[in-house]
Amino acid sequence: MRRLARPKPLMIILSVIALIALIALGQYMRLFERAWFNLHTLWQPQSSKSIGLDQYRVEIEARVIEGLDDDVSALTFDPVRKSLFTVTNKNSELVELSLEGKILRRIALIGFGDPEAVEYISADTYVITDERQQRLIKIHLEADTTFLDAADAEQMTLGVHMASNKGFEGLAYDSVGKRLFVAKERNPMLIYEVHGFPHFNPEKSYAVHVINDPKRDAGMFVRDLSSLQYDERSGHLLALSDESRLILELDVDGRPLSTMSISGGRQGLKKTVPQAEGIAMDDDGTLYLVSEPNLFYVFKKPAQP
Repeated sequence: MRRLARPKPLMIILSVIALIALIALGQYMRLFERAWFNLHTLWQPQSSKSIGLDQYRVEIEARVIEGLDDDVSALTFDPVRKSLFTVTNKNSELVELSLEGKILRRIALIGFGDPEAVEYISADTYVITDERQQRLIKIHLEADTTFLDAADAEQMTLGVHMASNKGFEGLAYDSVGKRLFVAKERNPMLIYEVHGFPHFNPEKSYAVHVINDPKRDAGMFVRDLSSLQYDERSGHLLALSDESRLILELDVDGRPLSTMSISGGRQGLKKTVPQAEGIAMDDDGTLYLVSEPNLFYVFKKPAQP
């Protein structure tokens, strides 16, 4: 009887190396945590308090924002103007968009360094980030404003993890709690809560308090943070990840509740969203998203019967 051939040592070594590489890749991409969350959601019904991101479907896909030479970054909804704002960071501009992705207005930004995010605070008031210098810059926008100079604006520098070249990529604002959420892209990936900026009452002393929770943020099973959105109705935070091609809903304690994939074939998308840069939500819960190179998306939740 012929003996079965024993596996060659080289094949065994190569198989072990391949297995280790796959495990390392899975950890790097946070695939195991994501798979566990998906499995967990199958066991338990979705919380009634959840936004339910998985139910959203694309309404406008990859519409080109006509008229811009530079790539857009970030997005925020202005409930007074009923429009959206984004920024470009090469020839720096603040750009107002319609809810259909058409350019309504362009305002030159002077001295803003590397503007990466913009967030609506209150009527005519916004905050813009300078990613590299980690500055938060409060601006005031009038109907006839054609340019904004950072030298004339209230601003502050957080100065955290300055050695990293991955700076502030996203902003979100809680108008009730007066909290400004600031997302650090990665290395490390963090969400800061800034209390006291922007400053509203000149009669009170200027006091800024910054909170972060690395343990909480480590529970986000995404590779990076590109943008944030705070939902006033639920008190939940939406985090957009370009590398993970995912939007994550976090509850008030930072626990993941629901996800929305922006890969092709999901949510009605024909193609994967390339380099997602900004997310915003309007008063009706409609989601807006921009990506490089200057593409515009709208997602809506189907009406419940």
